Amino acid sequence: MDDALVNLDVLKALGDNTRYAIYLELARSARPLATADIAESLALHANTVRPHLEKMRDAGLIDVQVGGRGDVGRPQHRYAIASGAPSLGLEPPTMPVLARMVLAMAKRLRASPEDATAVGEEEGVRRARPYSNAPSTLEALVSDLDRLGFDPIVSDASVEGDLQPDDAAVIAFANCPFADLAQEHPDLVCGLHRGLVAGFVAQMGDAQTRDFCTLTSRTPCRVTVATR
Repeated sequence: MDDALVNLDVLKALGDNTRYAIYLELARSARPLATADIAESLALHANTVRPHLEKMRDAGLIDVQVGGRGDVGRPQHRYAIASGAPSLGLEPPTMPVLARMVLAMAKRLRASPEDATAVGEEEGVRRARPYSNAPSTLEALVSDLDRLGFDPIVSDASVEGDLQPDDAAVIAFANCPFADLAQEHPDLVCGLHRGLVAGFVAQMGDAQTRDFCTLTSRTPCRVTVATR
C-alpha cells in the first residue's frame, strides 16, 4: 500500500507537462541546476518554474542544495534528482555503471595515476579543438568545465595568495560530477581530470597549467592557468 501511494504521488507530480519537462532537464544534467538555469533552458519565467520544483520536492523526486548568492544577494537554490527517487526509466544508468567497471578494471590492471593523466590528456585535446576561435584559453576551459558539470569559479591568483604572475588565474571546481568515484579512486579519477585540463590547455597553445590540486591536496579541486 505504501509503494502504491508513493507511485501515485510521483504520477501526480509528473502528470503536468511542465513538471515532466523540468524533471527531464534535471535528469539529463551532469550537475545541479538553479531555477534560472531551468527557466532559461525551457523558455519559462523563473516564477513559473519555482512552484513546480516545490511540488516535485514534496513528492521526493528532487533534492535542493543551498549555497552561493543568487538574485538580489539571496542564497541560491540548486536542484538535482533525489538519490532516493523511484526509477522512472528516464535516467540513463549505463554510463555510471560503465565508469565504475572501467575504474575497477584499471585498478585490477594496476594502472597508475600517470596512465590516467595520459588518457585524460588525449580527451582534453579532443575537447579543445572546437574552441580554436575562442577569445582565450581561460574562457574556453571554463566554458568546457561548466558543460561537464564542474561549476568552475575563477579568481585572480594573487587574490588567492599564490606567487603567480599577474596573468594567472585560479579555477576552483565547486562541483565534481565524479565525486563518488573520486572518493573510491582518487588517484585515477583525479589523474583523469588533471590530464583533461592539461591536454585542453596544451591544445589551445597559449597557456599552461600549474598546481593542479586533487581531492587529497591541502587546497583541493583547483588548478592555476597562466598565459605563456
